[in-house]
Amino acid sequence: MTKLHVKKGDMVMLNKTVTSAKSAGEDREAGYVGKVLKVFPDEERVIVEGVNIRVFHEKPSPSNREGGRVEREAPIHVSNVNPIDSDGNATRIGRKKVEDPDTGQSHWVRYAKTTGEELDD
Repeated sequence: MTKLHVKKGDMVMLNKTVTSAKSAGEDREAGYVGKVLKVFPDEERVIVEGVNIRVFHEKPSPSNREGGRVEREAPIHVSNVNPIDSDGNATRIGRKKVEDPDTGQSHWVRYAKTTGEELDD
C-alpha cells in the first residue's frame, strides 16, 4: 500500500491552474483550499470538497427514491494538492520519529517543511 502525503480531513490547496478536465476539474483555479473527503492510496487519488464536480446518473434506490442526475465530487490525482500549514500556505510534508515521554515509545508524525510544525495530533 502506498503512503501518501495527505490524509482524510486535511485542508489542502490546489497546486496549479488545471486546464484539463481529467486532472483536477476545470472549475477551480490554483490556490483553492478544500477539505480532503476521501483518500484512495492504491490509485493515488483523493476527493477534495468542491473540486472536480461531475454529474452522475443514478438509478432509483431505497435511499434515493427518484434517482436521476446527481452532482458530486470525483477523484483527482494526489500530485495536484498540497497540505496547508498554520499560516495558510501550501507546504511540502516531511516525516520524523517522535518519542512519547510518558511511555517511551516512538511513532512517526508528519510535519510541515515550511514551518516545522507537526500536522498529526
